[in-house]
Amino acid sequence: MLAVVDVESLGYRTDLMLRRLEGSEITDHGGYLTLHSPSHPEYWWGNFLLMPQAALREDTDIWMSRFAEAFPDAKHVALGVDGSSGSPAVQGAAVPAGYAEAGLRLDRSVVMTAVALREPPHPNHQAQYRPLSSDDDWQAAVELRWACHDGPPGSPADREFGERRAATARQLAESGHGACFGAFRDGRLLAQLGIFSDGSGVARYQNVETHPAARGKGLAGTLVWHAGRHALGALGASTLVIVADPGYHAIRIYRSVGFSDREIQTALERDPARR
Repeated sequence: MLAVVDVESLGYRTDLMLRRLEGSEITDHGGYLTLHSPSHPEYWWGNFLLMPQAALREDTDIWMSRFAEAFPDAKHVALGVDGSSGSPAVQGAAVPAGYAEAGLRLDRSVVMTAVALREPPHPNHQAQYRPLSSDDDWQAAVELRWACHDGPPGSPADREFGERRAATARQLAESGHGACFGAFRDGRLLAQLGIFSDGSGVARYQNVETHPAARGKGLAGTLVWHAGRHALGALGASTLVIVADPGYHAIRIYRSVGFSDREIQTALERDPARR
């Protein structure tokens, strides 16, 4: 049985922790898990199937059928792969043939951990670092996320999705499970992140974002450092977890404040446009 406590991947364990705090439903099917977020049906990684690494060597149709059975109305496909060291497919950055034929792409992230943090090499002491609290703060958080949106202009549905995710983060913060921190300069929110814990000793960062016009000024590293000290103190955490894109510059920022690579997190996904 792949009970939640038996999930090997620290990345997925903390993903499940966060979604559970948000009210999502985790179902153990005996060998794999499904996670449903009824209030966010359009959230791919709030509605996914977590399968064992052995599934990469099995008939793709089995797992695609299991996902379709669990999420009959989903327009996306999201399959997490449990494991802590990365599969051969991940190491080679190649999608297993059956999944490639089904139109899925491989995503691999680096799960990083720290038990203590140090100030970044180039801290920014001009900004004010504090938790978001007021209605204005949370509206600014939505606007910042919108400003950080990559690619073509987002749709009204994208905007609504961002607002709902911000509302969920606010609910977690106001329930005492953590906080969303912001870096403010002259009253303007320039960078933000969330950090949350279920009291188990592990705290997970979420959505580290810096306004495009404010990047390269030391805000993100300083904010990660401030939020980590809060988690190690007020949240009683002993381990901090952050998940990073191995090809994006932010991973160097996390390493500079004390994070080290722990494992590879593997995901296979297909967006609705390719259904």
